[in-house]
Amino acid sequence: MYSSFKKVSDSETILTELMIPSYSNFGGKVHGGILLSLMDKVAYVTAVKHCGNYAVTVAVEGVEFLNPVEVGELVSLKASVNYVGKTSLIIGMRIEALNPKTGVVKHTNSCYFTMAAKNENGELVQAPGIILENDEQIRRFAEGMAIKKLSKEKRTILKSDFLHLSKDEVRESISNEKCQIDF
Repeated sequence: MYSSFKKVSDSETILTELMIPSYSNFGGKVHGGILLSLMDKVAYVTAVKHCGNYAVTVAVEGVEFLNPVEVGELVSLKASVNYVGKTSLIIGMRIEALNPKTGVVKHTNSCYFTMAAKNENGELVQAPGIILENDEQIRRFAEGMAIKKLSKEKRTILKSDFLHLSKDEVRESISNEKCQIDF
């Protein structure tokens, strides 16, 4: 059984994988979906190491592909628990690609996975708290609080702004956008 609080370092995860030709698109770059799949696996491992239980992906925030990943590069996914709520955790992740020939490392993206701790019956369970040991971990925890708040606000806005609009009001709201209604 895990203690009620764990250190960030107890669940930090790093995965490095060679980008092979079968991962590439027609332009020779690695598909974003391949990277998303690897990111989801690393977030899962990080959450499970922290919780000592199963975990499921609830949301992914801030995925922006800043630089393309080339076949032959070594991609490292570095993850840690940034924030812990009652049953959920926010996993921060940084992805970098190393060109083994030149030694050049490029930051390809950073993102946040919200994971929920579950037991073997699929029921939500409490996640252990987190022990913050330095200023960077404190900053990341505060950032996680902001991510949780913004995510909740986004859901509220989407539900309230469009749920109560008539079809005509929805059509009016998109009238100046790059779309064409064809019925």
